[in-house]
Amino acid sequence: MSPEKEMHQYTPGERKNGLHILLVYTFFMVTGFTMLMPMVAVHYVNDLGMAATLVGMALAVRQMTQQGLAIGGGVLADLYGTKRMIGLGVTVRAVGFAGLAFADSVFPLFIALIVSAIGGALFEVPYQAAMAALTTGSDRTRYYSLSNWVSGVASTIGPLLGAVLVSFDFMMVCLVSSALFFLCLVVITRLPAIHNGSQSVQVANNIRLVGQDRRFTSLILLMAGYWVVAVQMGIIIPLQAGLSSGSKSGAGIALALSAAITIALQYHLTSRLSRSFSNHAILTAGIVVLSAGMGAIALFESFSGLLFCVAIISTGAVLVRPTYQAIVADTANPKALGTYLGVSSLSLGFGGAIGHIAGGALFDLSLKVQAPQLPWVTFAIIGLTTATALHYWVRRTGIAATAFSDCK
Repeated sequence: MSPEKEMHQYTPGERKNGLHILLVYTFFMVTGFTMLMPMVAVHYVNDLGMAATLVGMALAVRQMTQQGLAIGGGVLADLYGTKRMIGLGVTVRAVGFAGLAFADSVFPLFIALIVSAIGGALFEVPYQAAMAALTTGSDRTRYYSLSNWVSGVASTIGPLLGAVLVSFDFMMVCLVSSALFFLCLVVITRLPAIHNGSQSVQVANNIRLVGQDRRFTSLILLMAGYWVVAVQMGIIIPLQAGLSSGSKSGAGIALALSAAITIALQYHLTSRLSRSFSNHAILTAGIVVLSAGMGAIALFESFSGLLFCVAIISTGAVLVRPTYQAIVADTANPKALGTYLGVSSLSLGFGGAIGHIAGGALFDLSLKVQAPQLPWVTFAIIGLTTATALHYWVRRTGIAATAFSDCK
């Protein structure tokens, strides 16, 4: 069964209105996140002199906390409603980001990031569940592409706004970001009530459904390798951009370029490819492209060369994001939709945590031993290995003929 089986509960007007509200919410949420998080590594490493490894550990704790607790957010959404949990989550995230404004040492940094992560755990899966519930199999990939396009616009504005504000004060970045999440709370109050198909189902039954779904859990485990590589856009690429450009604004420029690529390619490229290829083929190709871009950074020393590689990496991410989201939503059982999406977040939590720690450590090591190619070659190998494993896993399980092909 897929989420569209529940769509009789919504009129076309309710669906359209709800999806439009989610797009507005997405814009403010992503703007608030992307204006601050890339600046965390730059501020604490360059301004406060912390080791990249230590900052990477702090970001890894944030990642593990958010994705590790996301299943709780999914379960709570199943029990108490998605709209309520989104509102609670963005409020907690706003408090955490405001706390970063006053975190000038290691302990406050960890605390503020953990609080913000708890907020993310509360709203992330309910937000995904709302999108899955309000879309159907026929328009889901298209809507996810549109949502990611809006995210791209926000991700262009966010880093540039962050780069401007950080030139005045890092505290200003944190407080404006926090204010945007409070604005998300106002927007989400206009979201129609989302009908949760599993309110009458016990939490233990939901978790058992996921645990017995080997196809779903094996996909989630495999995709952790992708997230090890993808999260480098949030730690060592901003740090490398600062080194290559000789300015803190280099990180904002690199991330704005990444977002611009998303704006230019996300909706039309994915829609066109989905007419001829299955989502699993697009997903695998995206991981290959992203990994190649990561490895190519080892070939360039200039800032312009880095930006070229960022464009390649971003093109790969454009292919991965909507197809993976559609695959997860179509594979999930709607009776436990929030729980399924919560478990899917463990892939990002586990892989992202490893990626943040490894990225910071490899960046420090590369400077120490004067081997600048080390991080980029390592992550390229990890990404290509993941793509190869995913390709052969799909062939062996025959999943392309079932759930994946339904995602077109």
